[in-house]
This record gives sequence, structure tokens and C-alpha cells, in this order.
Amino acid sequence: MTSAPLLEVSDLTIDMMSGRRRLNVVENVSFAIGRGETFGLVGESGCGKSITALSMIGLLKAPLAVSRGAIRFDGQDLRTLPKRAMRKLRGSRIAMIFQEPMTALNPLSPVGRQIAEMFVLHQGATWAEAEKKAVEALASVHVPAPDKRAKAYPHQLSGGMRQRVMIAIALACDPDLLIADEPTTALDVTVQAEILKLVQDLCTARGTAVLMISHDLGVIAKMCQRVGIMYAGNLVEERPVSDIFRQPRHPYTRGLLDSIPRLGTRELHERKRLQEIEGVVPSITAFPEGCRFEPRCVRASEICAARKPGQTPLDHHGFVRCHHHE
Repeated sequence: MTSAPLLEVSDLTIDMMSGRRRLNVVENVSFAIGRGETFGLVGESGCGKSITALSMIGLLKAPLAVSRGAIRFDGQDLRTLPKRAMRKLRGSRIAMIFQEPMTALNPLSPVGRQIAEMFVLHQGATWAEAEKKAVEALASVHVPAPDKRAKAYPHQLSGGMRQRVMIAIALACDPDLLIADEPTTALDVTVQAEILKLVQDLCTARGTAVLMISHDLGVIAKMCQRVGIMYAGNLVEERPVSDIFRQPRHPYTRGLLDSIPRLGTRELHERKRLQEIEGVVPSITAFPEGCRFEPRCVRASEICAARKPGQTPLDHHGFVRCHHHE
């Protein structure tokens, strides 16, 4: 990046207390997102993606807590920001689309009212003005008959429509950064494509930076310029998307790519089984002393079990954490 990044996460470590034990759920995570850039965060369920995102907007709940590192937004360390200032920032300059809109939306309030609340809280609009803007916001995310839908409750809308409402809420105040946490979970393939294109088009038009969290490398390939690969609370590789797909350097990244089905390939015609990564992600109470991927890694050696790999810089401002990345 030539200019200062909009968001810069440095050595972020998130701990959880389990009895008297302090467990590192996320450890030494570092990445940056430029203005208008879309950055992907990929990994299996439970690897720490959503926890990392929640820490950025001050929504971690006990027993989870940030114990070390910095989260700088537009040059300001969010960890030192007073709660009142953080609440003002959240929703206005940083917004988030959550995985499941049925749990994120208020079931007792019409969706138009929930969108209007953003304009009242962050822009000082009257409720009459805000409700008009809410209808316009619904129209901007291609909700049909937006004036009618604004009066509907979340349970009266389809999954795709509820997700559009979440996007309208998130983008209501034209934030500088949008965090999209698995925004197409539980939607069918056609609706997924529509939602992703909608997010991409709206954010491109507004110059909004995006942190796209997903377990789907296909989504990341389509949406992002750069990607970070997470495993068991560690960011193991971070590079431009084209480099990751062309020449992955971490064995976990290679495993993820090899597990993707490819239509029309010889392997499918010969009905060979998909490649899989042997083993399972370790529990946070049983992370290995050395590399956390070592028990599942085909390249593992004695050093992998004994010592955590450091961050090795690669071309194009990327890095990998692996003793045998060559």
C-alpha cells in the first residue's frame, strides 16, 4: 500500500479465561486494509475469524478479551477509545453485517424503523426524516416495494430479504469500513450470488473498504484483492489473492485449495475422491506448543513440534508462518 492503511491490526492477541488458565484464542494476528480495498479472511469454523472482527468494533464479551496488540482505524487506536466514542464510531464509520440476520435484527420492530434508527442516532435526523431515508435505503439494496417492506417485521421476510435489510442498516451512514461476516450463510446459491454482487457494487460505488469473512475460497476469489488465511487462531499466510491461488506457500492454504471441487477436471471424470486435510482443528485447550498446524501437516518435522514459526516476508507485501514454506 502506498498510502496509510484505513485499518491496521498489529499483533492482536485475544485471550479467554478457563478457570485459572489463560488461553490464547487468537494470537499475534496482523494485517492491514487500504481505503476502498476488499480484504478476505478465510479459515475453517472456529479458527478465530469472527472473534477477530468483533474485537475491532468493541463487541467481545467475557470471558474473551484483547490482551495485546493494536487496532488502528484511520490512525486512531480503537483499544484506547472511550466506550461512548466507540459507540459513535460503530455504525457511522465502521459497520458490520452479521452471519444470521434473524438474531441480529429486532423481531419486535419493523425493519424500516430499525434502519431509520441509524439516521436518528448517527446523523441527528428526525424520525419522520429518518423513516423516509429508510425507504430509500431499502430501495438502494433492491428490495421491491420498499415503502411496504419497511413496515414488515423480520419474520415476514425471506432470508435473502432480511440480509438485504442488514446491508441497508450497515451502509445507511456510508461507513468507511464494512465488516461482512459470512454474509451469505444459509442462503441458496442464487441468492448468495445476488447478495455478494450487491455488496460489491454498493461498496465500489461508495469507496467503502470491506473485510470479507468467509470459509468459501470461491467468494474470496471473486470479491477480494488480498486474503489472510487463519488456522487455530493464527494468521498463517497473507498475500494478494492471485498469488495465493497460483502458488500457495503454507501447507494449510494448499490443503484448502486442493479440497475445492473443479468441474470438468480429469479427477472428477475419473471419479477420484476430493483431497482432504487429515485430522481436525485442535481444541483451544490443546493447541500444540509449536506450529498449531503441525499435527495435520504433511511437511511437519521436529522443529515444527518444538518451535512456533515466525512471520517470513514474501513478495508483494505478503507473509507466511511456516518453517518449510519453500
